[in-house]
Amino acid sequence: MQAESVFQARSRFTGLVLLSGALLATAAGCHHAPTYDVAATVNGKEILGSDLERYYKANLRNNPQQPSPEQAGIGRLTILDKMIEDEILQQRAAKLNLTASDEDVNAKLTEIKALHTQEEFDALLKQNNTTLDDYKRDLRRQLTTTKLLNKEIESKINITDAEISGYYAAHKSEFDLIEPQYHIARIVVTGAPSQQAGNLQNNKATNDAAAKKKIQELHSRLESGDDFGNLAVNLSEDADTASNGGDMGFVAESALQTHPEVYGAISKLKPGQFTDVLPIVDPASHRTAGYAIYKLISKELAGQRELNDPRVQALIRQTLRDGHAQLLRNAYFETLHNDAKVHNYLADQILKEGAK
Repeated sequence: MQAESVFQARSRFTGLVLLSGALLATAAGCHHAPTYDVAATVNGKEILGSDLERYYKANLRNNPQQPSPEQAGIGRLTILDKMIEDEILQQRAAKLNLTASDEDVNAKLTEIKALHTQEEFDALLKQNNTTLDDYKRDLRRQLTTTKLLNKEIESKINITDAEISGYYAAHKSEFDLIEPQYHIARIVVTGAPSQQAGNLQNNKATNDAAAKKKIQELHSRLESGDDFGNLAVNLSEDADTASNGGDMGFVAESALQTHPEVYGAISKLKPGQFTDVLPIVDPASHRTAGYAIYKLISKELAGQRELNDPRVQALIRQTLRDGHAQLLRNAYFETLHNDAKVHNYLADQILKEGAK
């Protein structure tokens, strides 16, 4: 699976590569706001208001509507909470000597840049209103967080065979497929100018002619050997699936059959193959609303999947692991926050102005 880039994390929410689960800021230490640009402090380390504003504007970049003052305040507070959480994690990692090295950052940067031409990469920096130094700084924080959580959380999770057997016994009916299931990914292009791009490059066709040209170019690139998931992440206009490489998950055969042209094309594929360009028809107007290319990842036949099926065991193991990891992360964040001295000056300012 393609490694997530900083640009994906920016477009997803705050412009920072941060984990989910915002932590509430608590008042600690001096309550007098600094005389310079400080939005918050974490154990005395300053979070600058200029950085907060940069991430806030990056978050607004694809929003066609200007937020109200109240919405803007809520948005800034939410992003600042994420920045506080990230700073707590960075300080913990530094204490454990887990901060990502220059070699780590440069290796990851090389990996990311290999997915783009230099012109495309420069355009991405410009679109996100960031410099290469800022990008590398955010990348270092992302890698540092990953190293920290791998050591403190992931390495401590052990899923036993007994847990897998217990989960299967409790959810056996979920592994009984009453009809074939198709695991599908897709790349979508539409000509709707008002719709957001939803992809890593913020690339959007603005009319039907441009949509046809773009989807044909993407199909040609697939035929030339380009990776389907990479193209979906960077250029697909389906906001629900682009960030996941176009992955739609498993679709029941009966659901596919409600779209005869799509079902007819997909049912002829072998795993790993993709369709020709297919129109997306608006069910209300019966007009073409865009174009798609579908890839068949796998097909599951109907019937009961037994516990000794390696695919069943892998799925259960990952499900249990994800659940354990989320619980441990939440508890870990809370304990780190309990030990941190945090002061949110932006919250102070909002309350002060609201009291006037």
